[in-house]
Amino acid sequence: MGEAMRDVIIIGAGVSGSAIARELSRYEADVLVLEKGDDAASGTTKANSGVINTGYDSKPGSVNAKTCVRGNVLMWELAKDLDFPIKQNGHLVVATEESEIPELERLLEQGLTNGVPGVRIIGRYELFRLEPNLTNRALAALYSPKGGIVCPFNLTIALAENACVNGVDFQFETEVLEIQKIPDGYLLKTNKGDVKTKAVVNAAGVYADKFHNSVSSQKIHITARRGEYILFDKTCGHIFNCSVFPVPGKMGKGILTAPTVHGNLYVGPSAENSPDKENVKTTAEILNDLTKKAKANHLCKYPLPLNKIITAFSGLRAQEAGDDFVIGEAPGAELFFDAAGIKSPGLAAAPAIGETLSREIAEKLSLAKKINFISTRAGITRFDSLSSIEKEKIVKQNPAYGNIVCRCETVTEAEIIAAINRPLGARSLDAVKRRTRAGMGRCQAGFCTPKTAAILARELGIALTDVTKKGGASKILSEILSERTN
Repeated sequence: MGEAMRDVIIIGAGVSGSAIARELSRYEADVLVLEKGDDAASGTTKANSGVINTGYDSKPGSVNAKTCVRGNVLMWELAKDLDFPIKQNGHLVVATEESEIPELERLLEQGLTNGVPGVRIIGRYELFRLEPNLTNRALAALYSPKGGIVCPFNLTIALAENACVNGVDFQFETEVLEIQKIPDGYLLKTNKGDVKTKAVVNAAGVYADKFHNSVSSQKIHITARRGEYILFDKTCGHIFNCSVFPVPGKMGKGILTAPTVHGNLYVGPSAENSPDKENVKTTAEILNDLTKKAKANHLCKYPLPLNKIITAFSGLRAQEAGDDFVIGEAPGAELFFDAAGIKSPGLAAAPAIGETLSREIAEKLSLAKKINFISTRAGITRFDSLSSIEKEKIVKQNPAYGNIVCRCETVTEAEIIAAINRPLGARSLDAVKRRTRAGMGRCQAGFCTPKTAAILARELGIALTDVTKKGGASKILSEILSERTN
């Protein structure tokens, strides 16, 4: 990577790191993002509920509360500028026992203190008008109408693409191994060589404590909290309109049932502290618990159809010992900036985290604002979202739109080609999936994998045997199998 001194290096291309990169790209600065995965949103962000929180469940005065409330406001503006799918569906915290009502009242008071707009407690009449499929045990709910849902992949990739277009460099499959303080900044040792920088942004998810503690006099400790989900197909997406939460417990918001912005339904996440910061396995025990809750009217008035479950997945959240976000210049480490301990509602807070840290960094480094900052970005044209007339027209313009590769999600060859050839284009099957949803449907890539792999090989100019699932050594075909298919 060379010996040139960068102005800022960001560790991590998750939603926080990408939001910071996008906001820093407003300034005249040499910015580099290092990500150990093969793509943006390939770490903590990839297993996210996609919920845009409003701030009612954040402790008043906390960094968590301030960034969540501000981030919720910014998110809707970002969606317009960066063209990613989003929906304001409202959030409900549902009490099914009288003993839970005081907790709703506490959350209401907290939400009002934090400045959450429109938050209120509603009774059964209004509750069942909003959600007729709720369990009959529902007594009341905290309703937060500004709550929403978003695709965490599309959001993060949109931020990263826009940052890239505005001059930020991204280096994937690059793991930071060690950070050393040097007289004029920091030296980062990586698996691809050393790189120097004046300032560091630590957005390293569950590993953020490792980097912080190597340079700061005030230590932090992050526990990886593993959460598992089960995902239902789109025939279940209509069951709830809102994101429906139980009354929270000591381990967090609890297991919710909610639609996705793409029309699926999920139940999760569970919450279990993990000593292994790479443990994203699913377990029979927890998945059985989730399916039992789905079957036993956990929040719905009838059992969810277990034959409609299409996949299960797991992810890690960064739980800092102080139970708040750690944002800003680290004590005793000048120009080392943390975005650490970003658990829920980190997705909603990300735009505000980017806004806050970029301003602080720009002030410290005396960065000038760009005159030619590009604030907008257009997403991939989705064939399935077009009208019949529009579909006919676009196929005439680009025949690749007439070739359906993923039947479940109606993803065309043209969309996959676009995903590969955009800024920060896809280089693996998972990267294509995040951008286009090819492989996210009912068959879970059973049909479209060979075709998608062939398009990747052709567009990247590589052998089919070099196509990977998620970068690195995750090649999907052996040489022998490739010879047979050829």
